[in-house]
Formats: sequence, C-alpha cells, structure tokens
Amino acid sequence: MSPQSRRRSQAGSVAPPNALFRELLHAARELLAVRSPLDAELMVSELLGTWWAQRHHSAGGAGVEKLVGEGLVEYAAEQRSPAALALLSGIACLGTSRQAVAAEQAAIDLMDSGVKAPGWADHLGAVAPAECYVNPDAWGDQDEIICVFSYAGEEPHALVSVVDYNAEGMIRDGWVTSRVDKLLEHCRKASGARAEDGFRQIDPPQARKVLQAALDATDAAEDPPVSDSFASYHAFIRARIRALPPAAGRGLRTKRTWSRERRALLAAEFLASDEAEDLSDRQAASRCADRIIDFGCDQDSGRPLRMSPVKVQNFMLSWLPRRVMLSSADRDAIPHVLAAWVRWAGHRRDLSAAAIGQTLDTVFDSMSTFSRIYRDPSEFGLDEQLVARLLPDSDLEALPRRAFAFPVLEGRHGGVDLSKLDPSNPADRRLLLAADHDTRTGSPSAAGVGRHIERHLAIADRLWRGSPPALWDAAQRLLDGGEDRHLVLHALMDVLDAAAGDEDAFESALRELATGLSDEDLQDLGGLEP
Repeated sequence: MSPQSRRRSQAGSVAPPNALFRELLHAARELLAVRSPLDAELMVSELLGTWWAQRHHSAGGAGVEKLVGEGLVEYAAEQRSPAALALLSGIACLGTSRQAVAAEQAAIDLMDSGVKAPGWADHLGAVAPAECYVNPDAWGDQDEIICVFSYAGEEPHALVSVVDYNAEGMIRDGWVTSRVDKLLEHCRKASGARAEDGFRQIDPPQARKVLQAALDATDAAEDPPVSDSFASYHAFIRARIRALPPAAGRGLRTKRTWSRERRALLAAEFLASDEAEDLSDRQAASRCADRIIDFGCDQDSGRPLRMSPVKVQNFMLSWLPRRVMLSSADRDAIPHVLAAWVRWAGHRRDLSAAAIGQTLDTVFDSMSTFSRIYRDPSEFGLDEQLVARLLPDSDLEALPRRAFAFPVLEGRHGGVDLSKLDPSNPADRRLLLAADHDTRTGSPSAAGVGRHIERHLAIADRLWRGSPPALWDAAQRLLDGGEDRHLVLHALMDVLDAAAGDEDAFESALRELATGLSDEDLQDLGGLEP
C-alpha cells in the first residue's frame, strides 16, 4: 500500500461506511503475505494514516477516529476472516487507546472461534526499546530523535523522528530503518567533534517525554507542516512512544517557563552589553528586546539565546507581522536591535564568526520584506486610539476577532461616552454590547439587559481571549459564507450553550459548524485501490 495507491473515487454517489470498511479490509489482505512483524506494523500504520489529515473533523458529534477508526474495528470483528484478524492484530498495537482495547478483544474472539492468526502477530507485543539518541543540527533548529527497538532481541530497527523547534516543537517527519549500525555510524561521523551539543545518547524516558510533547503539538495543529509521508508513520510513531519507559523528571528539551522577572533581567543584560551600545533609541530598543525574548521563550522551547537564519526569518516575516502591534519607532528599531541580539547571543553561545555572519545576513536580507509586509493597524480603517483599546496586550493577531466582538466603541449610549469605556474590562463590556444591540435594533437599553446580554458576554470574552482558536475559525467561515454578523454570534452562542461546559464537545461542535465532515471527505477516505 503506497501513498500513491490512494485516489479519489470518481463515482457519482458517496459510498456508505461499510463500503469504505470493505475497501480497507480488502487492502489489509496484503498483511497475510508478509512475514516480518516490522513490515506488518508499517503497513497497518499506513492504513491508519489514511484519515489522519482529517482528524479534527467530525460528523454528528463523532470524531474521525471514532467514526472511521473504531467503526473499522467493529466491522472487522464481524468478518471472521484471516485478513480481519491480521488487521485487528495490528490495530491492537498501533491504534488509539480505545481502538487498541476493542481490537485486542475482537482479535481474541476471532482466534477462539478458529480463525488462524498470521505468524508475525505473536511478535508485536514483544517489541522492546533499546538505546536512544539525539542528533541536533548545527543551529539547534531541529533534533533527530533516534530510538532503537527490537522484537525480543530480533529484527532491530530504528525510528527517526524529526522535531522542529521553528515549528513550535512539532514532529514534522519520521521514518524507520533496519540498518541501525550504519545509521548510528553516519551520525557520529557527521557530528564530528561536537560532543556536548552534537550526536549523543540520551535516556529512553527523556526521549519519550520529548517525543510525546512533540507529537501532541503536531496532532493539535489544524494543518501542521509535516512531510508527505508523515501520516503513514503517525500510528507507528505513536505506538513506539508508548513502548518507551515513562519519563520521570526533566526531559531533553522541554519548554521551560520564563518568569517576567527573568525575562526583564535578560533584557537588561543585553541592553548593557557592548553589542547594544550603538542602539540610539534606548526605549524602543528595550521594547524590541522584550519581543525577541518573548518569541524565544514562548515559541522556541524557552531558548531566547538561540538564533539561526530560519528562526530570524520566522520572527521577522511571520511572528512579528502577524502577532505584534509595533509603534513606528519600534518598526524602525527592530532590525537593528535584532542584529545586535544576534551578535550578543552568538558570543554567549560561542558560535563561530561564520555562523553569526550567516544569521546577520538573514536579518539584513529580511529588512525590506519586513517593511513591506508589516501592516500598520491604522490601515484596517481604525484610528490609533481605538486600536490601542482593542489591543492593550499588543496582540495584533487578535484585532479582527476583537473588532468583530465589539464593533461599537464610540458614540453615546444611555448618557455614557462609549469612547471612554475599556473593552478589556468586564463591566464596560456589558455597556458596549448593550450599545451594539441598541444601534442595531433601536430598542431601549433595558431590553439589552439580562440573559441575552449574558450570552453575548460569554462569547465576547472567548473571542477576546481567542479561546478556543476554533471559535474564531468557525466565525470566519460562517462570515465568508455570507452570514449576517449577529446571526453568526447567535450560532456560536447556541453551540456554547449546547456544550454545557464540556470544552472538548464545544470545540468538536465548532469544527462541525464551520466545516463538518462532508460526504466528499468520506468519499476521499474511501479512495484505496484494491
């Protein structure tokens, strides 16, 4: 089963779930021809990866893993065939926790009824971890976490997982090789004299802690920047992480918490350095240093001193334009402050002059693009004072959703000057929302008091915080579909009420409201060729 074997069915009607399950079970017959438990696991992992890209979708309140994954287990359990038993044996090791429990019991029932299990099935539960290693690149942008396993000492193999710290610490790629000795020797030679921060062995519990956090980050993202083959390895990676011993204590490179005081001390140390001596606007330099430190602490696993060409690009051309409201003074100062930071942090980390120079080149090359793509909030048609009221935290990314939540911020309502109200203040929010209703309906202010405004307040608070992100995603998709703003708010309020405090149910319903799992999606899942 190669990724190229998947295709979209051209049939005019959508296949019912059982037709999809028949195709998947038909593909699983290939498991009967293999002898290696490793080959069998990789084949099952590829099959389970068929619907991984649609993992956040739902239909009728059920997620894809339940709808398709658990549905496949139930279907296979009823078939009483060697192919069904082979598939269930694989899912028992590689599926989600719910899928694995159900598949194991179904496999036992089939064996008790006389269905013959494939020879490799007995070895799946015997997989055992051995050594683990980390192979970082020269910049610290990525770690290759290498974990060696075997089946009770037989058929050793290595799982290589690429953790990308410029992508919020996600696993972006993974693969498996049985040429373990050759892989390790290659890594040792490539690392050369870099002992402390080069290729080295780590404890298996450390590897598990890092890999679990990285896989969670990948799974949580709506559209993670993973390799084309990642979905095929996802279930295998998940299962191998479970096979590692549990982590107890600090991991290899987990995200460390930086207090505001510690960040301020680091900024002060930088501003007092020789590298920062020529920065003329000290106030702007201080604010820019705070941004650099926040980016390193919050987006790079608590490593503000680590700088690389890729990290500089992400900071200048993605994070700043999307997330931070900068004054004109800060916009002018940020490239110069960043260049000084690169020199200072590079010396602190004992980077070579060539490495520092490459990173500085990226800073200078990014300056013109940054000036072009950074959008002044006033370009959104909002004056500076109004923007400051909506963005007291300078979170530029929040501006559209907060303006959507509080469209009326000026004028008078019930004798109150709305321009004096603070939308971040819960008490002021009630008046702003009441004014919004009066402006829209012309009703007296008393009509805006009570349960109806309370419901609007609950949604407005979530939109202000961006919690959960799926809320604003749903609102945008409904707005893009031509829905009236007030009707969109009521749809969101209805979903929140129906969730009754269950955050998982709320997010699931929001995704269904925004996109749902269409018949076309189900048809795409059924595109396995026999």
